[in-house]
Amino acid sequence: MAIHPTAIIDSGADIHESVEIGPYTVIDGNVKIGEGCRIGSHVRIYAHTTIGKNNRIDAHAILGADGQDLGFDSSQPTGLVIGDNNVFREQTNIHRATKLDHPTTIGNDNYFMGSFHVGHDCTVGNNNIMVHGSVMAGHVHIGNRVLISGLVAIHQFCNIGDYAMVAGCAKIVKDVPPFATADGNPATIIGQNVVGMKRAGSTPEVRKQIKAVYDVIYHQKMNTSQALKHLKDQGSHPPEVQMIIEFFENSKRGVTDHR
Repeated sequence: MAIHPTAIIDSGADIHESVEIGPYTVIDGNVKIGEGCRIGSHVRIYAHTTIGKNNRIDAHAILGADGQDLGFDSSQPTGLVIGDNNVFREQTNIHRATKLDHPTTIGNDNYFMGSFHVGHDCTVGNNNIMVHGSVMAGHVHIGNRVLISGLVAIHQFCNIGDYAMVAGCAKIVKDVPPFATADGNPATIIGQNVVGMKRAGSTPEVRKQIKAVYDVIYHQKMNTSQALKHLKDQGSHPPEVQMIIEFFENSKRGVTDHR
């Protein structure tokens, strides 16, 4: 283990012998850090944080701080759980949960650019890109292979579906469905995330089917319930289309409107 002599590590922290820790970093007890992690200078990792393997944590990142909720009880051992192969660039700030039974959770292979904030009780999936200066309020859910551009603000309890893209400076107040691109203040759906789908290996036929589904939902002068019934009456669908239907059916905040 390569620990800079100015780092302060609580004896109750469980840190794999391969972990590198830079100068002036402070790590509490009741922290677990897996093998291959690289932690830069001036990082602060609070108690009840679990970090998987091969994560990179850059200067001034803050992981597992108390949730910014007026009802937050700091005496409760609520947590933050981080998977493997994530990158947390400078000043990334992630808060622990407010509830004991569900920690703030970060999956695998995510890239958090500088000054990105993840609020308490959020869940982030895998292979997402989070661009500089954006903020997620509490209880937000981010799916997989999502792109959150810079200076985005996401309202609490919003759900961002798989393969979605949120454009820079957008204000998200409702759920953003899978494969869609949202932009504006407040945001509207402006089309499909075609670039993201291509990068993920979606075939032209699948992209055509997704476009047809959104045409039914947004452009056929039916309300959402009618559109979903129409789609389900057509019979079986490929997984991507079924994902869209289930997203709309399960939305609690309502889904972002089309421009």
